[in-house]
Amino acid sequence: MNTRVTPAPAVPAPSGGAPSGPLAGIRVIECGQLLAGPFVGSRLADFGAEVIKVETPGAGDPMREWGHHRYQGHSLWWPTLSRNKKSVTANMRDPRGRDLVRRLALASDALLENFKPGTMEKWELGPADLQKENPRLIFVRVSGYGQTGPYSDRPGFASVGEAMGGIRYINGFPDSAPPRFGISLGDTLTALFAFEGLMMALYWRDAAGGGKGQVVDASIVESCFSMLESTLPEYDKCGVIRQPSGTGLPNVAPSNIYPTKDGTYMVIAANVDPMYRRLCQAMGRPELAEDPRFLTHVARGNNVAELDGLIADWTRTLTKEELAATLDQHGVVCGPIHSIADIAADPHFQARDMILRKEDPRFGDIAIPGIAPKLSQTPGDVSWLGADRPGKDNADVYGALLGIGSRELEQLGADGIV
Repeated sequence: MNTRVTPAPAVPAPSGGAPSGPLAGIRVIECGQLLAGPFVGSRLADFGAEVIKVETPGAGDPMREWGHHRYQGHSLWWPTLSRNKKSVTANMRDPRGRDLVRRLALASDALLENFKPGTMEKWELGPADLQKENPRLIFVRVSGYGQTGPYSDRPGFASVGEAMGGIRYINGFPDSAPPRFGISLGDTLTALFAFEGLMMALYWRDAAGGGKGQVVDASIVESCFSMLESTLPEYDKCGVIRQPSGTGLPNVAPSNIYPTKDGTYMVIAANVDPMYRRLCQAMGRPELAEDPRFLTHVARGNNVAELDGLIADWTRTLTKEELAATLDQHGVVCGPIHSIADIAADPHFQARDMILRKEDPRFGDIAIPGIAPKLSQTPGDVSWLGADRPGKDNADVYGALLGIGSRELEQLGADGIV
């Protein structure tokens, strides 16, 4: 029998504003911690979903303390990852804490978790348990290797997922140890795949007539592997194992970084025939467009070192600004290699609202990343920068959705359940 709790209206936002955005009216319970799972919740919350984050009583999500750099003792990861989310606490190792999560799930559209596979089942909070009572619940699962297969019971982090998924092997330079990326790329990639899966599950349930929830199973290894372009068919049909290629791409030219007069580098990507001809015009070397060594995509790929040398000899004669202006005038794809300081000062990022400034009691006026993509009719928004303590929204959420009164909530707090 379906004993699902009748969905309650959205709990008022801490900012006092009404939910807005294309996902307004969707409620998601976010269980889990660190980065991959919570980044899914961030995408949802940016576009209006009511995201209720479940944290451990006391310390909360470790991301509250993550990162070396701090402002007045506060982690600078947290305001980006937790923005627009409400925070409740529940000790999921205790039956009473698990019951709180179960009841929240019965009043929600989706539950998002990134625990080691089998953990939610051990707690009787897996899809088979919760979808019996709420058949419309979409269960979004993020893990290192997926919910099935011989590696599924292993713990997994982005660094290992990037390595086993193949993207780390082709990163870096030939004959050097493959470096890791300077960000947790595997986590955020997987979160985007999980977000995509949830959107498809919502569409199928609500618009395509499916009428019920399903499980979205997103794996870090598989998400990284999915980004490998043509490497698998190249290996399968030609026996080629693509190798790291440094600053360019193998057999694709010109597409590399080139030095400037003032000691910086510019990315130039003119690897299609019409753009290559425009680059030759910009260089004042129109004859290179007809040179048999560089006439076609294949020819340029076969002579990439020689072509890159000719281009570099030209770019070294111009400053970064002069080079960019010349290439822009000729319609050649180019761009400088930005540090975060460059991004913060770039007028294009500012004009596109990708450098948002928000006022926060902990940080004062602080810059945070803007919202992508841009929607013309139902844009996303950042209303607040996350709860300043775990369980800040316990009274509002548990009271409005589950009918728990203040006295019962106080007792649950005294017992270490919330």
